[in-house]
Amino acid sequence: MREQFDMMAFVNAVYALTFLCVTALLVWSWLGMRKSEKKREEAREK
Repeated sequence: MREQFDMMAFVNAVYALTFLCVTALLVWSWLGMRKSEKKREEAREK
């Protein structure tokens, strides 16, 4: 007789990984936006 594998551990791990990746993408995009805005302001001052 086979034991059934508990899929909830896998599902929870995938949700956690997705949350971390989306959060990292948002932070990376936000930092890139700030850098671009700073360059634009510096170019306007010249």
